[in-house]
Amino acid sequence: MRGYRREVWLVLGLSLGQSAVYSIVSIVAKLTESTPLSQQTTTLNESRSVRPLLDLTYQLLGIGFALVPVALALYLLSRDGGAVPARERLGLDVPDGRRAAADAGWGAALAALIGIPGLGFYFLAQHLGVNTTVAPSGLSAYWWTVPVLVLSALQNAVLEEVVVVGFLMTRLRQVGWPLGWVIAASALLRGSYHLYQGFGGFLGNCVMGAVFAWWFHKRGRVLPLVAAHWLLDICAFVGYQLLR
Repeated sequence: MRGYRREVWLVLGLSLGQSAVYSIVSIVAKLTESTPLSQQTTTLNESRSVRPLLDLTYQLLGIGFALVPVALALYLLSRDGGAVPARERLGLDVPDGRRAAADAGWGAALAALIGIPGLGFYFLAQHLGVNTTVAPSGLSAYWWTVPVLVLSALQNAVLEEVVVVGFLMTRLRQVGWPLGWVIAASALLRGSYHLYQGFGGFLGNCVMGAVFAWWFHKRGRVLPLVAAHWLLDICAFVGYQLLR
């Protein structure tokens, strides 16, 4: 059991736990600036070079290396033994077309359930002055911009749902945490690494995290959550890039 706890700290320390710490520092920095929080802008998917091909290289490297903790989490789960592979235990497998269609349908439904109220909550939080203005894309318009944003959305979805839902919930249940605490831990972690956006981003993602964690407990499949998250981020990233 102690080994499982160490695994949780290691995986989170290399991925979203680290992001949560930076996010807390970021919100403290924003709150201590002279400009009100609602008048500040948070830019996602920022450009890393004025040279297009170099920027593309940096973007792809960032996406690739961000998925290493996912591989680590699956490897650690595979060491548990048993006849069921780690991917199947988390519901990342696609055994047949019917299963794929069901996962896609659940993903679309969850995206609608979270996305539509979430957009309204974002505008409310900004109106109340507790959130920054979020710019989902800071990339210039190149031939590769939209494909990279789609890949970035997929990377976010895979990393967050596998680590924060699949891996974390599995390990916390194995060390004996009650279900309510497990769902709360997953939800609070998701909210904490979005705190850099403001308190609206924190609360909104806590709600999303609670819904996703409960769904995984009931259904035992991460893949529909990945699909839902991917759809949400594609709409935000690509929609903003095309409409700004």
